Amino acid sequence: MHRPLLAAVALIALFTGGVQAQTLVATSNIIVRALDRTFDFTSDTTTSIRDSKIVLAARDDAASFVASQGAIRGAQLEAALGTIRSRVPQAQHVSDQVLAEAILAR
Repeated sequence: MHRPLLAAVALIALFTGGVQAQTLVATSNIIVRALDRTFDFTSDTTTSIRDSKIVLAARDDAASFVASQGAIRGAQLEAALGTIRSRVPQAQHVSDQVLAEAILAR
């Protein structure tokens, strides 16, 4: 009697975990696409952020930051985050994690 109940609970837990993971991925994709549009708009109106030497130099730091889930924060990443936030007002309220992922996506 306990086995079917245990199996049902396990299936529900797996399904719920999968839905949460998909939601996180979808949310991240939406934010990255929005930032990409912002970066494209910025490149048309000011110096391109995606081609900025500061942002390009921060790719390794961004990779370390993302891989360590925010534990490793390099100086180049900090400079890039400041540059992005100063040039793109919409990025001021975006988390460092999302911006680091956007740097890597470029």
